[in-house]
Amino acid sequence: MITNMNKTRSEVNQTYTWDLTSLYPNEEAFQSAVSILYENIQAISSYQNTLNSSLRIVECLDLLAIITQQATSLFTYAQLKVSEDSSNAQSLLRQGSLAPLSSSLGSNTAFIDIELSGLHEEVLNDVVRLAPHLKGYIEEVLRQKPHQCSLDVEKALSLLSSPLNAFYGIYNRAKLADLSFKPFELNNESYALTFNSFENQYEFNTNHEIRRSAFHSFHSQLKAYQHTMAAVYTAHVQKEKALATLRGYESVFDYLLFNQKVARTIYDQHIDTIYEHLKAPMRHYARLIKKEYNLETLTYADLKLPLDPEFEPKITIEESLSILKEGLALLGEDYIEMVERSFNERWIDFENNVGKSTGAFCSSPYGHHPFVLINWTERMREALVLAHELGHAGHFYLAGQNQSIFDTRASLYFIEAPSTINELFVAQSLSKKETSPRFTRWLKSTLIARTYYHNFVTHMLEAVYQREVYRLVDEQKPLNANILNQLMLKTIQDFWGDDVHVQEEAQYTWMRQPHYYMGLYPYTYSAGLSIATHASKLIEDDPNLVEAWKDILKSGGSVAPFELVKKIGIDLSTQDTLFATIEFITSLVNDIDALTPMK
Repeated sequence: MITNMNKTRSEVNQTYTWDLTSLYPNEEAFQSAVSILYENIQAISSYQNTLNSSLRIVECLDLLAIITQQATSLFTYAQLKVSEDSSNAQSLLRQGSLAPLSSSLGSNTAFIDIELSGLHEEVLNDVVRLAPHLKGYIEEVLRQKPHQCSLDVEKALSLLSSPLNAFYGIYNRAKLADLSFKPFELNNESYALTFNSFENQYEFNTNHEIRRSAFHSFHSQLKAYQHTMAAVYTAHVQKEKALATLRGYESVFDYLLFNQKVARTIYDQHIDTIYEHLKAPMRHYARLIKKEYNLETLTYADLKLPLDPEFEPKITIEESLSILKEGLALLGEDYIEMVERSFNERWIDFENNVGKSTGAFCSSPYGHHPFVLINWTERMREALVLAHELGHAGHFYLAGQNQSIFDTRASLYFIEAPSTINELFVAQSLSKKETSPRFTRWLKSTLIARTYYHNFVTHMLEAVYQREVYRLVDEQKPLNANILNQLMLKTIQDFWGDDVHVQEEAQYTWMRQPHYYMGLYPYTYSAGLSIATHASKLIEDDPNLVEAWKDILKSGGSVAPFELVKKIGIDLSTQDTLFATIEFITSLVNDIDALTPMK
């Protein structure tokens, strides 16, 4: 099933779309949930100035947990409806209608952490003795205490939360609703162009004229929006700097890394190590593409070409389920049951349609099953994409069953590990099932092109670029479209060197990703991938470690990332995990180079 990407949401096969009725069966139920949440918000405000006993505190925090779950469900539903079709006016209106709710929630609960942080430690210890499920929340209150503002300021920030957090939504609205691409012309033929068609089809097209023309047209049309996009992004990072200063952080980096529980030295070491040592194997891979296609010049538009263009195995959605069940079987029957449910109960949105969010993601509202968005193209690589997103689903599904809502979400530093390790498990399973040189070469090159190039290299380049942006912000230097463009172009050119001709249009690459509106998120891809690569090797050597890995998943955010991965024998205080991953990537590229498929 390959769908027409120009179909509207109502025209696609509903069998292959997600079913959001498990969140709210209809609009009436959604609006009723909004009313109930407002009532609970008013109820919790009555606890202000009364948090002076452990019992009273437990009552308040248990109500806060209920409120948080209700709010999460509402905001998730609204966001998913926009993600499936950002051109739907009702969905946009529904999402916008929640802004006052967000402000009310924040302003009416701001007192809680302030009052708790002012209490004697013995009272807080008594809360933990009385309600062990609140241990993580209390510890976080004490950790955040040095950076808390006064109640009036916290309330003001909460009331302003909607406009302060609006930049991500503005970016997505511009990208998915307003920005439209004109068809490009080539040899008297017209080719339709959208964000989805470029990223899911044209970037992989083996016709050099079509692919390069699409690249030129796509980025040239992005150029028309550069100043607006730059203004939105600049406002976002300046807001983050202002909040960092307001809360007493020395730099915007310290502010953004605080919630990840990662030191600045680790962050810098991580980026510097990978950016420098990954260049050689990836440039080697680039030369393989150049050789495969006998290109006189390899350009940035050519880097996503498949190494064996005539061998891209096709699979149906149903066939991908079989592949996933075989590849993830080592995780146990309970995990496979979750995978089967995700297909049978329509947790996954496969279809392509106008206005649908690009790429793939997993959203996991607490108390409900996860939801996965993917843009299905029938390529076998989609099995790896699904494995990745179901890795996120499995992580939060298990964490949600074993942790309170306050302790479910792990640090961003770890967040991409459960998804990537699933890709590696599925790849290992496929390699045992099909051993022909051609398939082996395809599989290894797919791991490089999708798992490591996209999720490791692409996002690492984002991280390098993002770090330079925040350095300018910390130095209170001006930002504009030209500065952002040049930073992006330099980052890409320095990484690929003379092996790749980076076209000038590549400078607009920063306009394609929403990650820059998510704090220091881009570098965490390579962090998670490094952990996953190391952990998969450990499990391959000792299958009994699967239980340790599942225990890590069940731990959610109750344990800091460096302590969390010690459960499986990984020490993140050294660079061993980073270098082990780079060595693995290097070995993959060398194997690809050595394999000559029989065509």
